[in-house]
Amino acid sequence: MTRLILIMLLVLSCGPAYAEWVEVSANKMAGVIAYADPDTIRRKGNLVKMTSLFDLQTTQTVRGNSYLSIKSQQAYDCAEDRSLALAYTKFSGSMGHGTEVYSVSVEQNWKPVSPMSVGQELWKVACAKK
Repeated sequence: MTRLILIMLLVLSCGPAYAEWVEVSANKMAGVIAYADPDTIRRKGNLVKMTSLFDLQTTQTVRGNSYLSIKSQQAYDCAEDRSLALAYTKFSGSMGHGTEVYSVSVEQNWKPVSPMSVGQELWKVACAKK
């Protein structure tokens, strides 16, 4: 009985972990704000993985799936200024909340980071943390 009470207290005392999203870019005309989560940065030499979030001001619908935000995992090559999409998930609510409406792992080729783009701003955040 004491074990059960101890386990219940531990479970109840553990609060949810929330990402510390840092705003990277806002395009009010397009209605999207891009965020990075520096706590998700994982580095191996010049290669870095990081999770980002795109928060939309208006609901988007594709193939019957309505969503307001997209979480994306990207790989970045800090030496070669390029990125690689790994996976993304669309959510019905803002800031990655709500129901997961679509998720996919992506197999693409490395792409150069476009100058003066949201991708470049995310690359800077990912590659700045040592």
